Amino acid sequence: MIGRLTGVLAVKRAPQILVDCQGVGYEADVSMTTYYQLPEVGEQVSVWTHLQIKDDAHTLIGFKTEQERKLFRQLIRVNGVGPKMALTILSGTDSREFAQCVSQNDIVTLTRLPGVGKKTAERLIIEMRDKVDDLICEDLPFDDANSSMKSAPSNKNEAIEALQALGYKPVDAEKMVKQAELATDVEMTASGLIRKALQTSVQR
Repeated sequence: MIGRLTGVLAVKRAPQILVDCQGVGYEADVSMTTYYQLPEVGEQVSVWTHLQIKDDAHTLIGFKTEQERKLFRQLIRVNGVGPKMALTILSGTDSREFAQCVSQNDIVTLTRLPGVGKKTAERLIIEMRDKVDDLICEDLPFDDANSSMKSAPSNKNEAIEALQALGYKPVDAEKMVKQAELATDVEMTASGLIRKALQTSVQR
């Protein structure tokens, strides 16, 4: 079991990263919550990991904190919630927001996440109700540095591709990015656009 990676962040393209550990590159899928906390390419990074084993592939999933990994492992135990959906949930809501949805039986907010239908939302609330209290972590502040940088076409395209990888349809991803740009007076990097698009989608 690979539980943690420490090395140089060689590739950072949402929702996937590649960590160079002394010449060996490990690819890992990450949630947007983790992605926002990663350093720049070429810098040292450490991520907690979960190894997902299937007949046709071994996939690493990375997390900036052990707390987020714990929540991920709780989510994939819920009937009908696989690793991809768990990452989508962790990308669209932080731990505190998710816990609030569960404690308040907020099915509406949960069903705004791609792939989460009413029945899945109900199962999440029922099966996670007694587990979220110990998994709540502090909210992450919005990265102002992302807001002050130009949202160039390449940043828009990267944001759209990342949203598609999370399960959103191409037309919906484009719409979300456009709404994210309209929702702020400043221009943003790809990670800023992704974060704002997800926030706007869940809160609408």
